[in-house]
Amino acid sequence: MFLAFDRIKELADKQGISLNILEERLGYSTNYLYSLKKGNPKSDRLQEIADYFSVSTDYLLGRTDNPAIAGKPQTDTDIDLDDLDGRIMLFDGKPLTDDDKRAIQGIINGYMSSKE
Repeated sequence: MFLAFDRIKELADKQGISLNILEERLGYSTNYLYSLKKGNPKSDRLQEIADYFSVSTDYLLGRTDNPAIAGKPQTDTDIDLDDLDGRIMLFDGKPLTDDDKRAIQGIINGYMSSKE
């Protein structure tokens, strides 16, 4: 189950949260996620984690490298803002700072919220 732990850690890192914060948000005991290095997760817990990150349980278990949930339509407009970090580095020939990137993400989030 070490792969499940690695995938969960990677997903948490992409969201900028620690495993301890993830455990708090999901209502798990301290170090529960670290216990996945040694044992099998319960199916209900695995599903909760997958739902939290909007990935499939098969992805967490290492059965597939595609995190998409089967049957969930994927469109070309689906963009993970965390993935943009490595792609958009310049504006007007100048590098974007982390503050610039956070501001851009905030603008996009605000715009998307206003559409709902």
